[in-house]
Amino acid sequence: MKTNLETLKQKFRQREARIAVLGMGYVGLPLAAVLGEAGFSVTGIDPIAEKVDLLNQGKSYVDDVPTEQVARLLAEGKLTATTDYSVLSEIDAVSICVPTPLRKTGDPDLSYILSATEDLAKYVHAGMVIVMESTTYPGTTREMVLPMLEEHSGLKAGEDFFLAFSPERVDPGREDWTTVNTPKVIGGVTEACTEITSFWYAQAMKTVVPVSSAEVAEMAKLLENTFRMVNIGLVNEMAIMCERLGVDVWEVIDAAATKPFGFMKFTPGPGLGGHCIPIDPLYLSWKLKALNYTARFIELASEINTNMPRYVVTRAAEALSDKLAKAIKGSNFLVLGAAYKPDIDDVRESPALDVIGLLAQRGAEVSYHDPYIPHIAHDDWTMDSVADLAAAVKAADCVVIITNHTAYDYDALLEDAKLVLDTRNALGDKGAKHPKVVRL
Repeated sequence: MKTNLETLKQKFRQREARIAVLGMGYVGLPLAAVLGEAGFSVTGIDPIAEKVDLLNQGKSYVDDVPTEQVARLLAEGKLTATTDYSVLSEIDAVSICVPTPLRKTGDPDLSYILSATEDLAKYVHAGMVIVMESTTYPGTTREMVLPMLEEHSGLKAGEDFFLAFSPERVDPGREDWTTVNTPKVIGGVTEACTEITSFWYAQAMKTVVPVSSAEVAEMAKLLENTFRMVNIGLVNEMAIMCERLGVDVWEVIDAAATKPFGFMKFTPGPGLGGHCIPIDPLYLSWKLKALNYTARFIELASEINTNMPRYVVTRAAEALSDKLAKAIKGSNFLVLGAAYKPDIDDVRESPALDVIGLLAQRGAEVSYHDPYIPHIAHDDWTMDSVADLAAAVKAADCVVIITNHTAYDYDALLEDAKLVLDTRNALGDKGAKHPKVVRL
């Protein structure tokens, strides 16, 4: 018997629908909080018991969701957490927000999606609405998730239950555009799936953008991040070319940015970080290889961006030799900032990790400081942030600015450092012609 859409809409309208979010990380927890604030009762499901315990104590581990908000939603009965997937048997709507990393070989790791879908499939029932938010290649929702759900449940999508894809658009640390007001693109595997999913999300979010299919929604996410990846690759290569030409790339970019049309400002840096931009376009590239097509812009931009940490280390070696007549081996380097972007505590894919590793490989004595990240465990090495920043700056032969946190006193840095390699133009005009400063 087909599910009545109007009856289901009424459950969402009256906030009677019970919601679950699979994966309570940087995407899942903010989404759960937004849904809870809209009046829904939300259950967060995560296999990591430590996360679940913190949430059930009213504590947040994601900067974008204050602990005070989690505690209030918990007290109001609008948010709870569990590791037990069996609660899905009582759930009306589910959002899947699990990680989608790349394997070391560069191909997509879909194990989290597969695992979440397998766990969910046991409890799919008539009237359930399911939304994939985890970024992946076009076709994943229809070709992989849909068959698993239908085969295990014996139900049909678009009639008995409803399945759609809605790409997450989380930008950690951002306050102007958040989960609640960033437009949500939604594409279902059928028109009915798009209709009911859009109706549900519209109860909690300011703008919903329905599209014709799950594939369009999947591709839209990849276009967004490929656009950024390619343009960052362009300005990174521009920085390399300007250095060889003896031209200040930062002045070039600022000059170009005065054009009021036909130009969007991107800035170079030590490499790409975060979960989205370095990874998502490669999902598309991988998918196209199966269709005998090479995504040339993506491949080239990835090559340029991936090699930026090595370029930074080369520039550091040249600066150390030119300014202090020293070699990297045996010299003391302080990496300033480990997060992948300013003023957050996220080190996912951060170029700082590669810069630290490459400097160490060349025999440097390396330390780092980050006010948001007290400890790093990466591959085969671990490191603690230096306790005394001022002393570390004075002791370093070269300070490499990787993350331009606003908390840093850059005037004091200029005063105390022997040499600074500024990969983010954090020092601005003060560093442009300063004898101690070399800019990317």
